[in-house]
Amino acid sequence: CSASANKPVLTLFTKKPCPLCDEAKEVLEPYKRRFILQEVDITLPENSVWYDKYKYDIPVFHLNGKFLMKHHVDIQKFEDHLVKLELQND
Repeated sequence: CSASANKPVLTLFTKKPCPLCDEAKEVLEPYKRRFILQEVDITLPENSVWYDKYKYDIPVFHLNGKFLMKHHVDIQKFEDHLVKLELQND
């Protein structure tokens, strides 16, 4: 289905354990059909650049490669950006 090709990609910068990340994923659950969730474990050696940047800030979210929010999910902000991207894809 080509619809999934146009879905925005929400990148979650995380590490284990991360209770705030788990909480954030629960908050995003009702929206999960509208985006692709990509998780980046900042503790992996290949992600050291993200570790240096976000080690004190996770969870951090990027939407389509652009910084969106950190620490917790701002649903209004997320929804606004999601709708904007969905309109662009129509």
